[in-house]
Amino acid sequence: MTDGRRLRGQRSREAILERTVALASVDGLSGLTLGRLAEESGMSKSGFFAHWRDKEQLQLDAVDWAARQWVDHIVRPAMRTPAGVRRLFAMHEARLRFYEDGVLPGGCFFFVAQAEFDDRPGKVRDRVAKAMADWLNAVRAMVEEAVTLGELRDDTNPGRLAFEINALGEATVAHARLIDPAEAYSYSRAAVLQRLRGLATDPSLLPED
Repeated sequence: MTDGRRLRGQRSREAILERTVALASVDGLSGLTLGRLAEESGMSKSGFFAHWRDKEQLQLDAVDWAARQWVDHIVRPAMRTPAGVRRLFAMHEARLRFYEDGVLPGGCFFFVAQAEFDDRPGKVRDRVAKAMADWLNAVRAMVEEAVTLGELRDDTNPGRLAFEINALGEATVAHARLIDPAEAYSYSRAAVLQRLRGLATDPSLLPED
């Protein structure tokens, strides 16, 4: 019975975090109150406060949940692709699918969180910064692996290429929501593909368009 209560509590906690990340992708973390989250989660306030009594801790946990979601939807699918330039491109395509499929109503939790907390010192800012650094380091590691495998030129700058790929991914979010979604996904895919083909020692490993 104790294990059953613990499992139900864990499921309830995860459902709240999932809802928090979804809402924060639209309204930001600061715009969410514990009372609203309790209502959105269909819980009593007493039940909600059994999980979180402190808004900052909920925000920290939400960042961790969003990072886990990112790994599940973007990194892990890409890892099923052969290492090298194909994996790099697969990860960018998985990111675009994440946006295009509307996994989050606001498009991207981290796109909102970085704008919200970049000038707000504190634990939440540090957690957002770490999550973003972990992502960039993962992309950089894939670039370095592709160089080691001989699939990218030796003069490739891993940090800069990781920055470029990420920047094109971020630009997709605002362009898709404010201007033209189809254009945003098409341009972003083509730009990363062109960059990788230009650096690849064997461009035939990648699609032509």
